[in-house]
Amino acid sequence: MMYALVMGSSGDIGASSAKKLADKGWSLYLHYNQNRERIEKLRIELVEKYPKQDFIPIKFNMEQDSVEQLTSQVFGLDAIVFAQGNTYYKLLVDISEKEIDSLWNIHVKLPILILQALQDKLAKTHHGRIVFIGSIYGKIGSAMEVVYSTVKGAMSSFADAYAKEVASLGISVNVVAPGAVNTKMNTQEFSSEDLESVKEEIPADRLANPDEIADLVSYLVNIKSNYLTGQTIYFAGGWLL
Repeated sequence: MMYALVMGSSGDIGASSAKKLADKGWSLYLHYNQNRERIEKLRIELVEKYPKQDFIPIKFNMEQDSVEQLTSQVFGLDAIVFAQGNTYYKLLVDISEKEIDSLWNIHVKLPILILQALQDKLAKTHHGRIVFIGSIYGKIGSAMEVVYSTVKGAMSSFADAYAKEVASLGISVNVVAPGAVNTKMNTQEFSSEDLESVKEEIPADRLANPDEIADLVSYLVNIKSNYLTGQTIYFAGGWLL
């Protein structure tokens, strides 16, 4: 049985990715921080559809808990999807040091520490898969999200370098970098007028759906060859590229 750890399973992209992977036969470690209710609802849904697979919730606070508290709960492992994330929509002069540290820890530092601890497990079967959910802003940058853009760019740089280091172990490392996605994070942060204005700038004339991102994540996790590695794949409907 194949096992994947989905970081941020309580988020829209994480939950959609979990459902896609479960449909492909994967057993899952479902990471969450505070949203236990949503994770339990997701777990029940998956257990009912796929009773022969395992779905294991893991609570882990990426800003307070030690990495060992997460990794000690992970046994067999073939893939990790890093779909956790947060942002602060502020001018650089207004963002606090605590908020900068939060973005750095959640998007870059903790994933690196998690991979340090779990690399041996991913290498065991010689087909380990690592997928990060990045952002188009890691390439082109965004005013009001300067630090967020910076850490998403760092995520792609990390994947470029780490892919070279672990290719001989059969591990692939890729980044899926969406543009504007119809997630709760975006709909809560921006007004419907703002989102409509963004949509008008997108050649595809709409926001992406989390399920579409999950389709690409599922492909990258399930590919038989690890020759596709070290890539950042921009999924943005032709927007800002």
